[in-house]
Formats: sequence, C-alpha cells, structure tokens
Amino acid sequence: MGWWQINADTLAGSRFVLSPMAETLASLKLLHAGEAAHPGERAWLDRHLPGYRARLAADPVAALLLRAGLGRVWTADFLAPTPGDGETFEEGAARIRATTADRARADLVVSLAGGPLPAALDRDDLPECAADLFCYVWTETVRPYWDRRRRILEADVVARIAQVSQGGWATVLDALRPGRTRWLGDNRLQVNLHEYPPREISGAELVFVPVTPQRQGGWVSWEDTRQRYALVYPCTGALAGGRPSAVPASLAALLGPARAGVLALLASPMSTSQLVAVTGQGLGSVGRHLKVLLDAGLVERRRAGRSVLYSRTTAGDVLVEARNRPDTYRS
Repeated sequence: MGWWQINADTLAGSRFVLSPMAETLASLKLLHAGEAAHPGERAWLDRHLPGYRARLAADPVAALLLRAGLGRVWTADFLAPTPGDGETFEEGAARIRATTADRARADLVVSLAGGPLPAALDRDDLPECAADLFCYVWTETVRPYWDRRRRILEADVVARIAQVSQGGWATVLDALRPGRTRWLGDNRLQVNLHEYPPREISGAELVFVPVTPQRQGGWVSWEDTRQRYALVYPCTGALAGGRPSAVPASLAALLGPARAGVLALLASPMSTSQLVAVTGQGLGSVGRHLKVLLDAGLVERRRAGRSVLYSRTTAGDVLVEARNRPDTYRS
C-alpha cells in the first residue's frame, strides 16, 4: 500500500479544495472507460460519448496518448496537475501546456509501467495535444454542468467538515475512498493500495479534492517544487447521482413541490448548504421551507460542530412513506 507520513501541523493546515481541472480529468477518465456508476452518469455518457469518440477518431495521436497516459495503475503526472486553491480550468490547462516534452515522455513511460513508449508518441507536442483534449472535455462535457456540479461538491465538503466534528479526522480520512484511504496511526495516511515507497510530507501543503465521477474519481498527485500534495476522491451518496428523485405528486400537492422536495431529501441529515446545493433553490427559500417543516414537527435539527443538520422526524418519515404508497390508503 502507498502511504504518506504527515505531522499534526500538516493535517491541521489541510483543507478541501474544488478544482475544475480535477473534475475535467475525472470526466475524461469516465469517457475513456465508458462505464457508468449510476443512471446520472449513464445519461451523461449517452449524451457525450459519441462526440468524444469522434474527437479521438479525428486525432489518433491524442487517442494513443490517452491509452498510454491513463495507465491501469498510474496516470501520467503531467496529465494530473496538483490542484491549487482557487485555480481556474484555464490556469490548470496552462500548466499542462508548459510541461516539457522530455518530462511528458518520461511520465508516459512510468504510466506504461516502464514499457516502451510507442513510436508515434516520440514527439515534442504531447503537452499541447493533451491540453487541447482537456479543453475539449471541459468545454463540451463539464462546463455546461459546472454550476450544479460545484454546488454538489460544496455540499460534500460541508458534510465532510461536519464529520470531522462528529468522529475526528480519522473518520473523514477513512471515508474518502473506503478501502483505499485509511488513517493508519503513527502519523501515517494510507492513500492507495499500490506498493510505492512512503513519502514524508510533513510541512507540505495538503488538500483534499472532491469530484463527481465515481469509479474514476480517485487519485493522488503532488508537486515537489511547491511542496503541494492532493488526494482526489469521489463525492458519495445521493449528492453524486444526478438530480434528486421525483417527489410524489400527492406530497407535492400537500406541501408544495419545493417544500416537499426538501422533506423528501431529509431521510439522512443534511445541512442548509447541502440542501441548497442539491435542490438548486436559494438559501432564503430553503430556510423558509425548513422553518415551516420544523414548526410542523416534520423535521428536527441538531448541531454538529459549526454546522446545523436537519433530518426527518418519525412524523416526517410516515408522511413521505405514505405519499409514496398512495394505494395503501384507498378504500
């Protein structure tokens, strides 16, 4: 297994970062694999996979570059720039373009597990070719959805921060990529299952980066020159799977569709920020819906650190479940 040695100051200074470039790489991996983890991804693939494949068919060098660079064990480092706080997609793409040809070829050899570099990739424009492909994926398949994806990612971060207050950092780290990330004790963070030498990163900048694609949404990256390390992980649960399920018409008629949607989402605790992210409603609207539901005894709230989490009461559960099974109550 691969693990990083970190000290308390490094963990205390770590933070969550949203990255358009990481989201684009995860989406590129999803397009490359062509395998959906849930219906939301399936719908996205059905929409964008034909255009992506046509793009690669018209650019065989890019197609070969991806087959070499997205290795079964390791992604070529220059294709996975370490995310920076507040970095735009364009800034990340510029870092890919600035990669030297020699480094790009060396990174590809590593991702090929030391195998020979295909002759067609022995060229100097590989970074430019890769950056152009990333720009295509961002422009055509990620940017149209970025506002909603960003809200989903923000909600995931809120949930992780609340988890810190409930179970500590070890609980959060164990849950980022279950079975792959784990707090081992003695200042050791397991980051994957690969047999790589441990890295001492005490004193470095450590960021955790959520992305929405599921099976392709996990890797580590680092920049030794900046002493910056990143652990990219897939956000999980209902937040990741596309739009919320349709609210039963009878419940929407009783409470109003927006308020009913909030109640239906609260089968598990969520913060106001999470509800805003998932529903797309404004903060004020969500707050008003929660007040009405609280006053009616359909939801309850509790504090988790600095966050306030809302969840359905037994009465709320009964109402949602009854409205999901209207036939039960017909005479």
